[in-house]
Amino acid sequence: MSEALSAEDRKLVTLARATRARTGAAEGAAVRDSDGRTYAAATVDLPSLQVSALGVCVAMAVASGSTGLEAAVVLSGADAVAEADLAAVRDLAGAGVPVHRGDIKGNLSETRTT
Repeated sequence: MSEALSAEDRKLVTLARATRARTGAAEGAAVRDSDGRTYAAATVDLPSLQVSALGVCVAMAVASGSTGLEAAVVLSGADAVAEADLAAVRDLAGAGVPVHRGDIKGNLSETRTT
């Protein structure tokens, strides 16, 4: 599937993979906002705070003043992108945003849209 990705979406895969590997987290994610800025994050799993990697990315984009997203990547061992994560992307960016899912090595297996 990665052959069909744009160079910008392949960059998101690289960022998500590197972030997950660096932290040892369950997930890594990256998004590109409507201004072309990228945000990468890992899962936060503390006793008092749990946030998915994609949730952190969306929060970072919002906190930076972004008004939309162009694409997202989530790398994990999960069988699907969580509905709550898709909803967060949709809340910020509306319908039609591609969300690519792959394993922790960066091999993509699915693309859903918001």
